[in-house]
Amino acid sequence: MAILIDESTRLLVQGLTGNEGQFHGFRNRDYGTNLVAGVTPGKGGTDLNGVPIFNTVAEAVEATAANTAMTFVPPPFAADAIMEAAASGIELVVAITEGIPAHDEARVYNYITQTSSTRLLGPNCPGLLSPGKANVGIMPPEIAMPGRVGVVSRSGTLTYQAVHELTMLGIGQSSCIGIGGDPVPGTSFVDVLALFQADGETDAIVMIGEIGGNAEEQAADFIEANVTKPVVSYIAGVTAPPGKKMGHAGAIISGGKGTAQAKMDALGSVGATVLDDPTEIGTAVQAVLR
Repeated sequence: MAILIDESTRLLVQGLTGNEGQFHGFRNRDYGTNLVAGVTPGKGGTDLNGVPIFNTVAEAVEATAANTAMTFVPPPFAADAIMEAAASGIELVVAITEGIPAHDEARVYNYITQTSSTRLLGPNCPGLLSPGKANVGIMPPEIAMPGRVGVVSRSGTLTYQAVHELTMLGIGQSSCIGIGGDPVPGTSFVDVLALFQADGETDAIVMIGEIGGNAEEQAADFIEANVTKPVVSYIAGVTAPPGKKMGHAGAIISGGKGTAQAKMDALGSVGATVLDDPTEIGTAVQAVLR
């Protein structure tokens, strides 16, 4: 069983008429995702490759019953776009946009958690893929295959690496989730771990973290208290110098906290299989499944 998206997903793309939105929106449709609408203010009433375009999310939801939004909106306007989707009753917003100011991310997080039941994935994330069912985001579905291993990661490219390593060994995935690496993510490791733990068709979990923040330590506490399924983990950034931001806005070590070693120790102490090399993910999962 997939989590968050499946055959019932009805996708709306905010920014479908832009180059990136169009490219990835129609790749998602080609995979089998039900792309029902696009939203671009000022272009309502037009049509793009058979997909109706609306001026607002509310109009699109009313006309198409869209339940999932993918956001390809420039950073200065992305926060308002996400909140518009939440206010219109969208169940899941997948924010691909990179470079949203942290104070805007905090404003969005507070708005969503206090005023709606919408789940936000991202910002600055690759989206999610439920192999054989639906794809919402920029993940390459060609490297995935349906199966029973859940994958969750802060890093987009390492998500792809993990999925590829599994597929090469014939190990399929139930869902592959990229939560993004920004300081204020809408969905955390703990949120996704809870969904995988509750999913009767996920047998094992791959969790990929990175330096900065304490999300992985929080995940370790949650695993100890709530997760009975085997967890295989890799933490990126072992050699990163302290005090220097490394790619993701959230990947910064300060005051001796947020180091890769601290995260690895926390996860190892609660029984997770912790790896030094991402190319070992497939064989490690193979071993725990045995």
